[in-house]
This record gives sequence, structure tokens and C-alpha cells, in this order.
Amino acid sequence: MWEYTDKVKDHFLNPRNVGVIEDADGVGEVGSLSCGDALTLYFKLDENGKIKDAKFQTFGCASAIASSSALTEMVKGLSLEEAKKITNDDIAEYLGGLPKEKMHCSVMGREALEKAITCHLGEPEKEVEGNIVCECFGVTDLEIERVVKENHLSTIEDVTDYVKAGGGCGNCHDSIQEIIDTILGTERPVKKKVPVLTNLQKMKLIEESIEREINPNLKKDAGRLELVDVDGNRVMVRFGGSCASCVKSPITLKHYVESRLRELVTPELEVEEVQ
Repeated sequence: MWEYTDKVKDHFLNPRNVGVIEDADGVGEVGSLSCGDALTLYFKLDENGKIKDAKFQTFGCASAIASSSALTEMVKGLSLEEAKKITNDDIAEYLGGLPKEKMHCSVMGREALEKAITCHLGEPEKEVEGNIVCECFGVTDLEIERVVKENHLSTIEDVTDYVKAGGGCGNCHDSIQEIIDTILGTERPVKKKVPVLTNLQKMKLIEESIEREINPNLKKDAGRLELVDVDGNRVMVRFGGSCASCVKSPITLKHYVESRLRELVTPELEVEEVQ
């Protein structure tokens, strides 16, 4: 369970400025319901060009609501030039901090503000730049580069916390790591050939990989994975928690669990779910 500051709880339980500004001077929409978080931000300017009102509508967790609420309070009274300087770290700091697993909520707020200002200035909305790295959440290499540089990130888990990339099937982990290594100037070690394993060694390695690499990610969504048995290269597992009833569990099984175990143990593994 994540620890939230009193200010986060206050902005979640008593969100400020919820709603729509019908004659808004700027509107910014980010996220999507399919990805679990969506935010629409509205602002209205006064005669001096400063933000006199801001409202939001959001779909998401407590941190998404709190971050959106905080942002609307932060921008009031600011000129657009001043508002442009607000970063996701500023939003998190205003709330007294956010759990690192929820930093993507503050990033979403910053992006909504940027889009709203672009809307007001009449500038064409930027097309998606860069190449899609994370297919699950539609995150590009340039987006990943930006959060790595701005927030001094150093691990795949950090990137997932900020922009969700890598939090789905896991197929993009190598690409994310390459981006991190390039920015940090880290030389990646050459992968060693996987030795031939006995069934007992294979079972132990699979079990360790599930506990060390897979379950920490599943636990973020209150799920878990249990190893039932190993027969040659056939791996039998059982989902628990929220994953047991999730309609996307077959996708998670093949595109994340099987993919990661093949990478960590041996490429010949076939993973199947048993009840």
C-alpha cells in the first residue's frame, strides 16, 4: 500500500476546481481510458492575460485526481509564460511528494497544461514524435528520453513509474534499457549463453525470477503469480489476486510472463495457466 501525504489525501477527498469551462481559452486532453488515466484541463484568462480560472475532469487513481486538483490551484494568477515553467516535479512537490510508482500522474498534468497552452496559442497540435517503444501504452523513445533526462532516471522501473512504459507485456524492456544506457553512457554487458539446466535447477531459477522480476510488477495492480509445476520446458502457473479475474490475464501470461521467463531462464519455455 502506498503512503500518501495529507495534502494528497486532501486534494483527492476534496478536489478543487472539478468541472468544465464552456468558453475556455485553452483546453488540453491527455491519456486515454484504455490506459487507465485520462485528464482534460481547461483555463480562462483575464484581461491581463493571466489565468483567472482553471478546471479539470479526470479519470484515474487518487494521485491522478490530486495532481490535477493541485495543478489547477498552482496555475491561477500566472501568465502563460510562467505556467509553462511548471514541471511534474513542481506538482509533486506542491503535494508534499508522490509515491514514485505514481509520478506518471504528475507528468500527465504537466502534459495537459502544455497542450492547453498550445491550444490557446492556436498552434497545431504536435504529431507524435519519435518511434513507439511501448506498444501497450503508446510511449515513444523521445518521451522516454525526456523523462530520463529531466528526472535523472536510471532503471526500467523508474521509467514505468513516470510514463508507464514497460508496465505491460515487458517486450519493450530491452529498448528502454538501451535508451537509459545511451543517456547515461553505460556500456551494456554481452549476454552470456544460458547453460543447460536440470529440471530442478530450471524450476528454482523460474521460481526466483517470478518472485524477483515478475511479481513486483503484478503487485502494483494487486495481482500475483504462483509457480505450480515445471515439466521440461512446460511451465505451469496460477494467477492470484486481481490477475485471477482480469480479462487481460491471457495477454499478460504470454506477452509478459512468458517473454520475461524466456529471457531470464531459457528461450524454449512455454508458459500456461492452470486452475
